[in-house]
Amino acid sequence: MLRSVAIVGVGITELKSSTPQVSYKELIFEAAQKAYEDAGLNPRKDIESFVCSSEDFLEGTSIFDEYVPDQLGAVLKPVCTISADGMYSLAAAYMQILTGLFDVVAVEAHSKASDIVNLSTVYDMALDPVYTRPLGLNASFVAGLEMSKFLHSRGAGTNHCRMVVAKNRKNALSNSLAMYGGIVEAKGESQNPVLSYPLTEYDVAPVADGAAVVVLASEDAAEHLRDDPVWVKGLGWASDSPTLETRDWLDATYVRLASKQAYQSAKLRNPAKDIQIAEIDDTYSYKELQHLEALGLIGDAKAHTLLEQGAFERDGVLPVNPSGGSIGMGHTLEMSGLVRVVELVLQLRGEADRHQIKGVETGIAQCWRGIPTTSGAVVILSNR
Repeated sequence: MLRSVAIVGVGITELKSSTPQVSYKELIFEAAQKAYEDAGLNPRKDIESFVCSSEDFLEGTSIFDEYVPDQLGAVLKPVCTISADGMYSLAAAYMQILTGLFDVVAVEAHSKASDIVNLSTVYDMALDPVYTRPLGLNASFVAGLEMSKFLHSRGAGTNHCRMVVAKNRKNALSNSLAMYGGIVEAKGESQNPVLSYPLTEYDVAPVADGAAVVVLASEDAAEHLRDDPVWVKGLGWASDSPTLETRDWLDATYVRLASKQAYQSAKLRNPAKDIQIAEIDDTYSYKELQHLEALGLIGDAKAHTLLEQGAFERDGVLPVNPSGGSIGMGHTLEMSGLVRVVELVLQLRGEADRHQIKGVETGIAQCWRGIPTTSGAVVILSNR
């Protein structure tokens, strides 16, 4: 029988558009200190393994995992790095505990996006060097193509994407961690520049700096550490083809497959009924709608139709990104998925402050690694 695994501690820094006054090490240290205090643990004595998320191209340093033990309290402890979103690192930590070799594992992810001179150059290096990189395709161009096809196929318009932006920016006003809260008119003509039709600047989540640490524990350890652990009920992850010219440009197949794995492992027969809150990827406004449909939480309905009805508002049938999502909080690169997890944990513990959703027991967090990838992960969390 598989062991049960719970989240017993979370720590996150306030997200900022720029943090010239601190290094990434200081950001990680702040988040780690908060997480360890939340869990009531001494990392040098109590935490047995550490899993970090980083991409060398984003860090500007090769073999970046060598630079994380000091600020995590992980010196002379097992440390490994997942070159993917932080939600993947959470999955790796979860599996380490399932082996029985570890009882307490810490997960770390961070973003120092403000230090990156040109993100487009990093994305360019992810394209096929023979077929697509010479074309000079940037992320906005690729997103614009996918957005156009998705909206056309659903009979939706750019006004629906603007509604997503308005919802998430407004939600972020109630989140003290968020950087980009604000009031955006959901209707009317947009005055912001078009990046690649129909994608505009408003549709893109602005980047932010920050760090997050999550502490996982086995059932026995969790019950000794706190009275309100948040249980990891299920998880899954999948990747579609990275080749732009052959993959599906319409549906988020990676999310559909990952969520199917997560529902099966969580033994959820009716996810739409069992899940009361969703923190999902909205790197681009249309992605929130696309990911919602792929998660299977709205049946055969079209996401933009339910959006018009207010179903995804904080007082709606399924609150989506009550934290503000990446559009409202800030896009934190490989940290993005772990931000969604932290926000979901706070909701399930009743500690989400002004954006708390009442009575939630089970929620879903989902991440996407961004263009040009088709890689995503899903986690089901519950306070029961």
